[in-house]
Amino acid sequence: MESTLRPRQVTALVYDRLCAFEYGCVVELFDLHRPELGVPWYHFDRVAAEPGPLQVSGGMSMDAPYQLSRLAETDLVVIPGWRDADERPPQALLDAIRYAWDQGVAFCTICSGVFVLAAAGVLAGRRVTTHWRYAERLAARYPELEVDADALYIDEGQVVTSAGSAAGLDMLLYLVRKDYGGKIANQVAQRLVVPPFRDGGQAQFVPRPVPEEGPGRLQALMVWLRQHLHEPHSVDSMAAHAAMSARTLQRQFLQVSGMSPLDWLTRERVALAQHLLESSQLELAEVAEQAGFGSEESLRRHFRRVVLTSPAQYRKQFAAVMPQLTS
Repeated sequence: MESTLRPRQVTALVYDRLCAFEYGCVVELFDLHRPELGVPWYHFDRVAAEPGPLQVSGGMSMDAPYQLSRLAETDLVVIPGWRDADERPPQALLDAIRYAWDQGVAFCTICSGVFVLAAAGVLAGRRVTTHWRYAERLAARYPELEVDADALYIDEGQVVTSAGSAAGLDMLLYLVRKDYGGKIANQVAQRLVVPPFRDGGQAQFVPRPVPEEGPGRLQALMVWLRQHLHEPHSVDSMAAHAAMSARTLQRQFLQVSGMSPLDWLTRERVALAQHLLESSQLELAEVAEQAGFGSEESLRRHFRRVVLTSPAQYRKQFAAVMPQLTS
């Protein structure tokens, strides 16, 4: 029996000199038919940010309706980059974005697309990200924003922002996970031949010198920790297992993952907790124990910080999708 889950209406904002890769990611996630999933997929449309004709990077052209009023009639607006971080978007577009925002429409941006929302004045006081090359410029121009130059993507409720190019794919898969649950998101990721979730932040992609000491030992430690998440660990115990000093461990973790050892460990435990909440009926105390949090209170605190929702709400959201997917 086919699912009765109502698909979301997704609208991509396109413009002259459109970023082809970022737009291609949006089309791949939201416009490609996926009958093998057994759920009604997204409804996809595109709206021009300005009158045409529109040129796309790589020598292509695009035809899209210039009907900015449609932004307020959709569920989610995706802004796949912006042609020039230093160019203010057209005023008519900014007005349409503000109106759609006030109507409760959700937005997500890839790379420099966040500059469009920032110019529209809807992001004040929110934590956002962009490509690490643009982060300082964004923070200087819009001091009312909290710019995180390391995150691959950030969910602030009505808006989700992502870092450069491929990080947009991570964010779009995250949105699929929120809408359809982990099983569907994993199937989509498999079809794309990409991991459903990437560890770390942009710091791992910023040009840095390769650590001279023991990267193989660090990799082996990460693998071992994933197999022993239920056990207690400290920086000192991890350093001892990897046969390196605590200072070296801290430095290499930051260079490789963009996080401290304990932050990385927490995110790994949260990821395991997500899997257990999705795939089992374990009590919360059991999830906390298997994921290495030790207590329900610790699980709730760290889970909310990373996933921006509670374990109970996360399981409830996933359970709401599952009966429709399997009916």
